[in-house]
Amino acid sequence: MAITFNDLSSAAGLKKLDEYLLTRSYISGYQASKDDITVYAALPGAPSSNYVNVSRWYSHIDALLRISGVTGEGCGVVVEGFAPAPAPAEDSKATGAEDEDEDDVDLFGEETEEEKKAAEERAAAVKASGKKKESGKSSVLLDIKPWDDETDMKKLEEAVRSVKMEGLHWGASKLVPVGYGIKKLQIMLTIVDDLVSVDNLIEEHLTAEPINEYVQSVDIVAFNKICKYHNLKYFNMSLGIMFVVLFVP
Repeated sequence: MAITFNDLSSAAGLKKLDEYLLTRSYISGYQASKDDITVYAALPGAPSSNYVNVSRWYSHIDALLRISGVTGEGCGVVVEGFAPAPAPAEDSKATGAEDEDEDDVDLFGEETEEEKKAAEERAAAVKASGKKKESGKSSVLLDIKPWDDETDMKKLEEAVRSVKMEGLHWGASKLVPVGYGIKKLQIMLTIVDDLVSVDNLIEEHLTAEPINEYVQSVDIVAFNKICKYHNLKYFNMSLGIMFVVLFVP
């Protein structure tokens, strides 16, 4: 049965899509499919970061389209108020398909002039908005240890997440037992490489006043580049979250 969404150019439509993607990585199934492409194309542009789940999904599909493409069939999806553009008609003499249905849309064929123009317009809009070009991103997993078993771990996490800076985005977290009733905070973050230094983040913020009232030490457990131009693989960082990482041949 086809999945149906409301007009995705409206706030109400985006809110419904955001709620739908709260527990899903893709529109249907467990891999990217034509359903994701249909919804991606129905969006007028990159969604606001206010729609956390839609923004995460959009960035992932955008990266796949730029690098490796999407081949899954999906189960069918309908977006109200959006009709995919028809594929350009081919020369009937060359194809011998004069009587074939010209309303079929090939979402995975060569890029059309209309698609190129749309991509150029989107890039121009992003540039006009003053958004800085990001040369690269990294996903980082930190272990943050308290002073003792009496440390309020909720306040510790609040203090950690209170650190705000351009290019820094805090992700999922969990408490991990380390012994003698003490638990450490394991937290994921994503950084823009040109804007954030993890070493400075730890030395100047996480282990400095006033956060050092709760934090004894911070260790880097994993540090992975998020790649746009190489083959992609996926892995689980013990937090049940999927990240795109670079595997250098």
